[in-house]
Amino acid sequence: MLNSVGERVKRFKLIVAIMIVALVVIVAAFSAAAKKTARIGGLHTRSLSAGETGTVARVIDGDSLVLDSGLRVVLAGIQAPKPARYNMRSGKTTPAWPLAEQAQATLQAMAHGKRVTLFYGGSIRDRFDRAVAQVFVLDKDGKPDIWLQQTMVGAGMARVYTWVGYDQDSKALYTSELEARNNAIGIWDTAKTDGYYDIRKPAPDPLAQFVDSVQIVEGIIVKTADVRGTIYLNFGADYRTDFTIAISKKSRRSFKHADYDPLTLTGARVRVRGYLEFYGGPIIWLNDPNRLEVLD
Repeated sequence: MLNSVGERVKRFKLIVAIMIVALVVIVAAFSAAAKKTARIGGLHTRSLSAGETGTVARVIDGDSLVLDSGLRVVLAGIQAPKPARYNMRSGKTTPAWPLAEQAQATLQAMAHGKRVTLFYGGSIRDRFDRAVAQVFVLDKDGKPDIWLQQTMVGAGMARVYTWVGYDQDSKALYTSELEARNNAIGIWDTAKTDGYYDIRKPAPDPLAQFVDSVQIVEGIIVKTADVRGTIYLNFGADYRTDFTIAISKKSRRSFKHADYDPLTLTGARVRVRGYLEFYGGPIIWLNDPNRLEVLD
């Protein structure tokens, strides 16, 4: 009788152990599947929602296109070289950026006549009623295949340029940009662009010549300060004339969930991108934490 009871207990424990192992395997498989479905074409999509699907009828430039429905689409999170544009207010034409035609041709080759799906990570339309989205070319089965933003950046035909309030896989885009820059292709080929897109040093005098344009600046933060709610990241001993990154009191809300605390970056090497202005010295007002890369 005792032997019979002991064998039953052993058998029960064995069944329980087998069930636990099976459960672990099932959970692991489900987790892997979930991760796989949350990532398409190199992009994490957990924070994105699928939008319109259509055929690309026209490519405007290296980061915008038009669907067959007439919907104009801006490729969110990147900035391609701009073509020449006429300013009705000034009556002047802004010259094209270097490689603008090549960027347009690259996007044309990848997207024109192709079926695409839009994925939204923020406001669906901008003030010009254009869709602002991550864009995927679909494969023959209608599934997202080629992520246009990452492909353009990886080809050296665009640089990462995010906007506050829009989600995208910034790390994946920066990884592609770094690879293109290391290989000196496209806009990162200084010989072809005359240094138009080069990463600048924070020295104020040379940097000042690039005021009123989008620039990427890399250097070491010497000091941080909080002055009446505005954060200043200074790159020199004289905050009045040296290059500075400023984060307004209003913009600080966007940094609550950032991977870094701006006020703790003293001594850190960083790379920032944005519109360069002059306010005693060169300054970039930063409103999106994704535009600042903490390098070390």
